[in-house]
Order: sequence, then C-alpha cells, then structure tokens
Amino acid sequence: MPLTIDADQLKQRAAGIRLAVFDVDGVLTDGGLYYHRDGSESKRFHVHDGLGLKRLISAGLDVAVITARRSEVVALRMAELGVAHVYQGEAHKLGCLRGLCERLGVKLSEVCYTGDDAPDVECMGAVGLACSVADGTIEAHQAAHWISRRKGGQGAAREVCQLLLNARTAVGRESGSQ
Repeated sequence: MPLTIDADQLKQRAAGIRLAVFDVDGVLTDGGLYYHRDGSESKRFHVHDGLGLKRLISAGLDVAVITARRSEVVALRMAELGVAHVYQGEAHKLGCLRGLCERLGVKLSEVCYTGDDAPDVECMGAVGLACSVADGTIEAHQAAHWISRRKGGQGAAREVCQLLLNARTAVGRESGSQ
C-alpha cells in the first residue's frame, strides 16, 4: 500500500517539484534486457514517455536519470531527448541524487523520484514526491506517494510528467485568481 497523501497534498507536492528523476530499467523501459549475439544490447523506450520528458524540460524543470546499469542505448536516448543529467553505473543512487541536488541548488523536498524496485526505495524515501509504476515491486509501491496506472516502459513516465505539469498549471491558476 502506498504512503497515504490526499489529492491536495499530492497537487501541492507535485507543484513544488524542480527536479524530476527517473530510474531507467523498469520505469523508462519495460525492464527487459535484450542481448544480441555480438554482445550489444537494446532497450525499448516508449515515445509517449520521451515526449513527457521533453515537456518537463520545456516547462523549466530539470530532468535526470539515475540507473545502476550502464548502457550506450540509454546515453543515446537521453541525448536525443535533451536530458542533461544522465548517471549510469550508480550503485549508490541516493549519494548520486544528493550530489546532483547540491550542484543544481535543489532541495530533496523539491525532487520527484520515480522508481520500480528495491534499489530505488532509498531515494524514494528521501524526496518530496515518490512515484512508482503500476508493475513496480511491493517495496517500491510501499515507498510511493503515487503509483501510475501504466506499466514501466509503457507510458508510466508520461503519467508522472503529466502529474507534475498539471499540478504546476493548477497551482498557477489558483494563485493567479486570488
């Protein structure tokens, strides 16, 4: 069962996010690892997720990926999307996240972290808004404030992006109408 926060708390937390961080395998991909005879690998990314990341960047949010694995495919895809903060081979994700926040001048309370499995839970517990994907593990779901309807690699990241963008718009409208 996810951490319990009501819709207003969710909207307020989402509106205050300045940095959106995503795990890769199981969040931006379906979690499958495809190895080819020549030793190379491939991953499947969903185009909706990519557009969501681009929209966050266009809206002025910093976007990052932190992943324990290394993959040339991830570097290529993130470069294509304009994601400037790409950290691969990170066994200690929270340390990486803290360093990134320090470099960007962002508080952990201003971070949304989306993960799907046990290696993400420590980061999820440290940030202002923790999200997981529909097919995430029990540990990830228990650490999450919000869980997507879609599975990892199948539009889940786009849902997170839309949550953040909608909250910024809604809070902006509310503060402008007072």
